[in-house]
Amino acid sequence: MKLRKGRLFAIILFLLGILLIGGSVTYMIYTSPMDKKNNEEIEVLIPQGMPTIRIGKLLQTKGLIRNSFFFRVYLKLHGANTIKADIYYLKKSMTMEEIVQSLSQGSNYNPDAFMVTFKEGQTIKDYAKIIEENTNIKATDFLAKMQDRTYIASLINDYWFLTDAILNENIYYPLEGYLAPETYSFKNKDITIEEIVKIFLDQTNTNLSSSKEILESQANIHEIITLASIAELEGKSLEDRKQIVGVFRNRLALGMNLGSDVTTYYAFQEEMTSDLTTEMFNTYNPYNTRSKEMAGQLPVGPICNPDKSSIQAAIAPTTNNFYYFVADKNGKIYYTKTVQEHNQTVQAIKDKGDWIW
Repeated sequence: MKLRKGRLFAIILFLLGILLIGGSVTYMIYTSPMDKKNNEEIEVLIPQGMPTIRIGKLLQTKGLIRNSFFFRVYLKLHGANTIKADIYYLKKSMTMEEIVQSLSQGSNYNPDAFMVTFKEGQTIKDYAKIIEENTNIKATDFLAKMQDRTYIASLINDYWFLTDAILNENIYYPLEGYLAPETYSFKNKDITIEEIVKIFLDQTNTNLSSSKEILESQANIHEIITLASIAELEGKSLEDRKQIVGVFRNRLALGMNLGSDVTTYYAFQEEMTSDLTTEMFNTYNPYNTRSKEMAGQLPVGPICNPDKSSIQAAIAPTTNNFYYFVADKNGKIYYTKTVQEHNQTVQAIKDKGDWIW
């Protein structure tokens, strides 16, 4: 009996040792720098009253820590409960201890800094309005810069995901689709267009570089962003967007046109607040996938700035055997295999009073 108790005690000690070693290794990993050699300063704005759960998520999004939950645990363990509202310039070479120390001590607070939100599905024209409302930059000046091919070409050298495809003369705004929707901190109202664009593209770089599927894929990044932008406007949920991209790929494989109304709205720069005309559908435009001349083709470029989830949907769509889909006014999407089934579904939606218009 004593022998059995001795063995049990030994096993318990062994397991406790494993747990302690595992815990120590985990602690070392999560408190170590994200990149010891990267001393680039990353701006982090902590506004007054921001809860630690959001601070942790912000630091993780910026690539400064590995896990936001562990960050909160670290704060509890070390009694670091006071984080000052401030603008910080942190580095990926900093340890968790250095980051928490900086956040606790405060930096050189910039009272002129402010946050601006750019939502997924918005276009560069939408962005221009938001920028004009929040800074001293005129919307017309921002849009002019977005069409400056010399400036755009210079950016291709700095960002791996920007290719010569965006310089196609038929593209309205070469950076459409590549300006990541997010809430950003701007240093003051005198911020320049170039500084704003860098903030956008740096975030896009972070988003795309963090996706193993994108980095390992041999797919054309311009095509991926273009598909993602259409799926963003066609479907509300990730599941629907993955299904929609699957439908698009089926249609492209058969040489069919995508038949996406949202591309027609963009082609004619119309707001999606009214129905389109038959003339619009039939008019050729490199963006208009309803026109017969666009059979088997994607639009020449993205039609909005998609969310990360839409990009994931484009890179890893749901395989299906559908060729048509239609949404009702509530956003519910119906998938069908034949044009006859599609037409019947459309009529059923109208009869029910759920047609979008």
